[in-house]
Amino acid sequence: MRLNRVYVEAALSEGLSLELPPAAGVHLAKVLRVRNGDELVVFAGDGYEYPASVESVRGTRVAVAIGEARAVDRESPLAVTLVQCIARADRMDVIVQKATELGVARIVPVQSRRGVVRLEAAQAQSKAAHWRAIAVSACEQCGRNRLPSVEAPRRLTDYLGSLPAGGTRLLLEPGAEVRRAAPIAGEVTIAIGPEGGLDDEEIEAFRLAGFEAMRLGPRVLRTETAAIAALAWLQGRYGDLADA
Repeated sequence: MRLNRVYVEAALSEGLSLELPPAAGVHLAKVLRVRNGDELVVFAGDGYEYPASVESVRGTRVAVAIGEARAVDRESPLAVTLVQCIARADRMDVIVQKATELGVARIVPVQSRRGVVRLEAAQAQSKAAHWRAIAVSACEQCGRNRLPSVEAPRRLTDYLGSLPAGGTRLLLEPGAEVRRAAPIAGEVTIAIGPEGGLDDEEIEAFRLAGFEAMRLGPRVLRTETAAIAALAWLQGRYGDLADA
């Protein structure tokens, strides 16, 4: 039987008694109706997971006893950074969720000229917190014990201007040639445009920043489909889905 997994922002150690975060407590107590002695798994994003047993349930407050740490590595050998032009709310949520499940190491949301989403500074921080919560939930579901980095949104030009030289960099672009480059190993950055597409100046900015334009097949993909397809292609060809 698969055990429920809960992420906590705390230093974990064997023998520790810990009250779970409120949201997890509500879900476990009211939805799953856990009882004393029920087992689950707790992790803190450091690569370890800990078996735990429920010590008490008081309303929606659930306390657990932490067991011995287990180093369980479910990370891909291919460290992928996804540079995603921000999509509309539910679409962006899906992108963050599925990118996490597909093993992405870092998500960089960027605002492009033709993008339909415009965020002020306060909204950007709020959105970043929201997307990080989605990534946490996805890690709980898919078994990852390390959280992907989800950065605060920034302007596309600011991101490209801050990049150091080097590294494998790919831009998904419908008009590009199909990629037939040398194998990728280690780290790769892949960029996905917005619903309205990138303008010519942005495509040129990507080129100057060392991105190689590529496409996946003959069809134009929606931005959320493109992100998922690109990550699955990378992991299937060069990452931990290659031998699946």
